[in-house]
Amino acid sequence: MLKTRSKEIRKPTLPEGICIYAVSDIHGCVDELRRVFAAIDHHLKLARPARPLHVFLGDYIDRGPASRETIDLLLDRSRRHETIFLRGNHEAMLYDVLQNPSSFPQWKEHGGLPTLMSYGLTPSLKPDRAEQAELLLAFKRSIRPAHRQFFDHLRPKFLCGDFFFVHAGVKPGVPLARQKMEDMIWIRDEFLKSETNFGKYIVHGHTPVPKPDIRPNRINIDTGAFATGNLTLLTIQGNHMFAL
Repeated sequence: MLKTRSKEIRKPTLPEGICIYAVSDIHGCVDELRRVFAAIDHHLKLARPARPLHVFLGDYIDRGPASRETIDLLLDRSRRHETIFLRGNHEAMLYDVLQNPSSFPQWKEHGGLPTLMSYGLTPSLKPDRAEQAELLLAFKRSIRPAHRQFFDHLRPKFLCGDFFFVHAGVKPGVPLARQKMEDMIWIRDEFLKSETNFGKYIVHGHTPVPKPDIRPNRINIDTGAFATGNLTLLTIQGNHMFAL
């Protein structure tokens, strides 16, 4: 008796000619980002895609040593390449603390002090309320207009072909077009444990993993650069994905 082959599952695919270079959770690791750009430049020379896109999934700042330098490098890159910048939960916390100083303790708990230091400030390890207010005023003055514009124009998501790019993930059971910002930048377990077909293949970061976590419905490329020194680059072309 002849055995029939099982129906192959169609791989998620990008439109012809597009090549995406995706990076997530840089967290002020500017040296690692430079190495990623060198790898991209090498691939561009070899592959020469018709339309290369750089897609950054958020969390550019905090925890690592060089948040300001990271933003400078990203802005410089965007002048010479087509780039998409998404918002992460750390950029959301930065926005909150600039509007509402009472959220300073939460931002500090999530690694905000290294960001202040990268902008030339010298916070104490346990700033009281008076020092917090002074720090935030000085911080506002130290943020260049180009950096403020960068933070103000971050996107919540990006869709290309069969791929949906987002910082943290999506809420299962909710159409992608109706996802809430809160979920897209903060969600963890409900999304990570889901085996749902979300309608598009989800590319995300936010939750550190030892190596890129490839699942049938998603890939997590946050490899904890600020702690491990490993900033992952995901290259997507056609229906092929390669994580470096």
